[in-house]
Amino acid sequence: MKKELSVKEALVVFLALLLIISICVIGVGMSPIFPVLCALGLLIGWSKWRGASWDKIHEGIIEGVKTGIVPMIIFILIGALIAVWIASGVIPTMMYAGFSVISTTIFLPSAFVSCAVVGISIGSAFTTVSTIGLALMGMGISMGFNSAILAGAIISGAVFGDKMSPLSDTTNLASAVAGADLFKHIKNMMWTTVPAFIISFILYAIIGFQTEIGQTEIKTTQFLDVLQDNFAISWWALLPILLLVLCSIKRVPAIASLLVTILLSSVMYMVQTKNVDLKQLSSILENGFVSKTGMEQIDALLTRGGIQSMMWSVSLILLTLSLGGLLMKMDVITVLMAPLADKLKSTGSLVAATVFSGALANVMIGEQYLSIILPGRAFKESYDKAGLEPEVLSRALEDSGTVLNSLIPWGVSGVFMAGTLQVSTLSYAPFSFFIVFCPILSILSGLTGIGIPKKRITTRK
Repeated sequence: MKKELSVKEALVVFLALLLIISICVIGVGMSPIFPVLCALGLLIGWSKWRGASWDKIHEGIIEGVKTGIVPMIIFILIGALIAVWIASGVIPTMMYAGFSVISTTIFLPSAFVSCAVVGISIGSAFTTVSTIGLALMGMGISMGFNSAILAGAIISGAVFGDKMSPLSDTTNLASAVAGADLFKHIKNMMWTTVPAFIISFILYAIIGFQTEIGQTEIKTTQFLDVLQDNFAISWWALLPILLLVLCSIKRVPAIASLLVTILLSSVMYMVQTKNVDLKQLSSILENGFVSKTGMEQIDALLTRGGIQSMMWSVSLILLTLSLGGLLMKMDVITVLMAPLADKLKSTGSLVAATVFSGALANVMIGEQYLSIILPGRAFKESYDKAGLEPEVLSRALEDSGTVLNSLIPWGVSGVFMAGTLQVSTLSYAPFSFFIVFCPILSILSGLTGIGIPKKRITTRK
């Protein structure tokens, strides 16, 4: 290896990779896969130029991909879950119930709140978006709402629930990395999370009231009739949802929870169709459900799911995590963060640096866990020296590392959300109000000192 990596060289490499990806994705409108692949190739070339062995390069790629193996399996299972939930009537039943209860004028804020409640109950933004979120998406589009605004409200609610749930893996991870008590961490997050929630609710309400919906009653009646004629609309269809919630409460791992839910849904589908055709069921699970109601809007909404539908997402995540792992192995991210941790002393600068570092890690690594772990490790000692309680650090990690991943087109969450709701990340990002306001309010909290608990100084007599 050549001499130790300097901050200047690390910054040049980071900016070069960022420019390649952002210009191609944002400027040209390309799919993220090719730009990320180009960035990975450039990074491998630079690593060899610095004298890194192929073994070290391969180790970096493997270490990066390892962090995403479980999420990728979850993605695959959710693809199967979506397909069998449509086939067995779970998602159509949620849509039917929603049409019967939710008013058009308050639909947008209702979707936001509904996803937030389910997210807190389940502790998973992925599961929330792929279940109730998908149903709400179908309802909203049929009412005439803009798909990007709908996706923003649904994802914002799901991320809120994930962030504030004691069942969430990222919530537990952030508190553990910072050394904070879980419930003190959740309580302290309210200083930024509650205002962001209220502001978002108001904005969604304003947009909802201003959206012109034509012939709503006629559309709703048509949709209800078509759903009832072509799918098994029944309260029994809600059993898989209850099973999923129960598994979350019992802290059953996500993979096991999804597998048993898919099994129950598959049995329900075969009972409803009175046809134990395993070949047909396997085709639905693998390739997705194909809706043939004759109503174009419903067929477009409910023709989706399947394991194969997640393969594009999995391929992008593999490349992104490989890029992030190699950046870690070559110390690019560590070198960029180290000077910040050493020089920052004030509360405002520490919180702002943590938020920006979480955003940086999300952009270059594309993975939530590392976007929490890296800034957490880098700044923990600085927070201790500043006399701040650990929940100050854990909240800053959540306000950036956890939430912002959903806005990165090549991030694990961003790829999943866009693929599931079939709305591009760049389209829904401006309407993901809760996600946008969290880091802003976190920085303001650090600058003003509001909601910043400090350690008590005890003096011995």
